[in-house]
Amino acid sequence: MPKIREGFKGQRTIIIPSFIIEKIKQNPLGKMLYITDIGFYPTASYHYRERTADEATENVLIYCVRGKGWYDLGEKRYHVTQNQFFILPEHEAHAYGSLEDDPWSIYWLHFKGDMAAFFRKGFDVPTHVSTPGNKPMETQLRLFEEIYNTLDNGFGNNNIMYATTSLFHFLGLMKYVGEYIEDKNEKRHVDATDLAIAFMQENINRKLTLAEIAEKVNLSVSYFSNLFLKKTGFSPLQYLNMLRIRKACHYLDFSNMKINQISPLIGIDDTFYFSRLFTKIMGISPSEYRAHKKG
Repeated sequence: MPKIREGFKGQRTIIIPSFIIEKIKQNPLGKMLYITDIGFYPTASYHYRERTADEATENVLIYCVRGKGWYDLGEKRYHVTQNQFFILPEHEAHAYGSLEDDPWSIYWLHFKGDMAAFFRKGFDVPTHVSTPGNKPMETQLRLFEEIYNTLDNGFGNNNIMYATTSLFHFLGLMKYVGEYIEDKNEKRHVDATDLAIAFMQENINRKLTLAEIAEKVNLSVSYFSNLFLKKTGFSPLQYLNMLRIRKACHYLDFSNMKINQISPLIGIDDTFYFSRLFTKIMGISPSEYRAHKKG
């Protein structure tokens, strides 16, 4: 079977010159994340690429929007289908290519930077991203095209920095959209967290226990707590307290109610505890918050 690296009808490729990359790395933002190569290969029959660990000097993101392909990483072969993407880590030997009977169409980019490991984490396996109609994610593809077209117009400072800031957005969309819609089981977990937050908001004026919230979403307390923390970065009760204080801010901004009138409306009977909690979360007391000029 023939193997080719490039030369596909309709292909687009941009390679950033090394002296431009050196300039990017001098910028604090560019140092965190930057593109080295970017392109699109439509119906890439016989596409094939292989790199040793020494040759793999960048992280490689490949987003398959049609067809099928494969890649080898860490002595394991992975199969890639439509609406899946993966990221190959820098400094790790790899190989990849399209299937002969159904060649893939891929958007791809190479990136580096101090934050590259954060964005690639967990995506060394194929991750599914698509709309409910199983179509490619339009927002991501529009942003990819924006990055490509910006660089295609030249490597001026403004173009480079706009492409760099857009890269943060693009990788963020891929990381956080893909993480929670990978399969039906994971989607159920997301729904449980979202349902819990909705339940908290609907019952903000009541005292709620962790057990009551977990029971509402049909999960054990420990499993629910870990799941909630993984998605939000906060424990359920920490998140509930933030929702309470956010609601209190609304009352302070748009009513003349006194502090002891507001606290029961957010499920806190002890006014002194409410004031301490408000100060801890907002950094100022309720009365200081009300006096603060906003807007």
